[in-house]
Amino acid sequence: MIHLVLHLPEEAILGGPVHMRWMYPFERYLKRLKDYVRNAAKPEGSIAEGYVVDEALTFCSRYFDDVETRFNRPDRNDDGIHPTRQLSVFESQCKPLAKQSYVELDNNARDKAEFYILNNSPELEPYLNEHKQELHVRLREGCYNINEVHRTEFAAWFFEKIYAMHRMQAPEVTTELLSLSSKTNMVVSSYPACIVNGVRFVTHERDVRLRTQNSGVSVLGTGQEMFYGQLQEILEFSYLNGFSVVLFRCKWFKCDSKHMVTENNITSIDINGEAYKDDQFILASQAKQVFYVADPSRGPNWCIVQHVKHRSIWDITDDGLSDIDLLQHNSSSNFTLFVDLGNLQEINLLRRDQDVIPIVQPVTNASRHVTDDSSFLNNADEVELSDEEDESVEEYADEETDAENDIDTEEDDDDRSYHASDSD
Repeated sequence: MIHLVLHLPEEAILGGPVHMRWMYPFERYLKRLKDYVRNAAKPEGSIAEGYVVDEALTFCSRYFDDVETRFNRPDRNDDGIHPTRQLSVFESQCKPLAKQSYVELDNNARDKAEFYILNNSPELEPYLNEHKQELHVRLREGCYNINEVHRTEFAAWFFEKIYAMHRMQAPEVTTELLSLSSKTNMVVSSYPACIVNGVRFVTHERDVRLRTQNSGVSVLGTGQEMFYGQLQEILEFSYLNGFSVVLFRCKWFKCDSKHMVTENNITSIDINGEAYKDDQFILASQAKQVFYVADPSRGPNWCIVQHVKHRSIWDITDDGLSDIDLLQHNSSSNFTLFVDLGNLQEINLLRRDQDVIPIVQPVTNASRHVTDDSSFLNNADEVELSDEEDESVEEYADEETDAENDIDTEEDDDDRSYHASDSD
């Protein structure tokens, strides 16, 4: 089975999407139809009857509100609806799946986690820039590492500034901002598994005892580079007023050219090397799940990184289309369609590939008599009659009418004479 997995990526690269060339979906559907057979003597009838029953039940189940069906059944990895916050970091929440435990962090680990939370808050960007400017003025850049001093001193500086503004009753100091500036608890909550944004994550310590894999994580860097690792801990940091932030502590792999190779859109990485030991935290909302498949062609510690698209989860980008009113009134577009037909009078609609047979417009007089149709069609030039010919035709028609009336009169006289003789 491992040998098959090695060939599937190459096949996808050469052949493209599998839904246009694989027969597996049809074979699975045929298996479903064969399950409808209850009478082996009449399999076609059993399949038709089972299909109709399934369609009827599917139709009826769409209207059941108080009955759990496959249409209203909650998702297996549903993490619920989290409250909307003013600060985006407080929206990094999860749904725990196992027993909660408590972990006491040392001051160094807690300071790193707190700075990561503050540094990844877009709403705090003005305060971060202001602190860096003060450090550039106060310290000489050649003698001190500005970024390191900024990392160690920003939390205390931010706390003093926010509480000073709070004492002055500044309107921009909200409850969430005041809670974020304060210190977190020394004891944090820890979980072995959780659900974040519809995706199940499991720590690596528990994942090795399972037959499934849910501990692979990846995150996109500021330079659009991708970092890969394994989930080690799921930690929930508590703040004042009931706010909390969920962080993932991960073991990150080395992603340099020596430990990661990408060929034919297939990424292989060495999971033995560890990097960024001083920067292991990420927000739970930033994590993307990946899977690691053994790569025997490169060695025992090499794995192929497999990105997945989870079912019923879509990455919706804000491209400005939400502001467009898509309601259709009288027309589907404001664009005026104009078609230039040119001068239709100059278009010759006569076919050149067939002999021309002129069509003669019929004469309006109803009393026209033609004795020979063939001569009428062949002699097209003689069809139009002059005034004298019209009068002669009318006289001829009148004579025929009088003759027919005389014949009818003679027949009536004969009938009367016949009936008179019978009566005698």
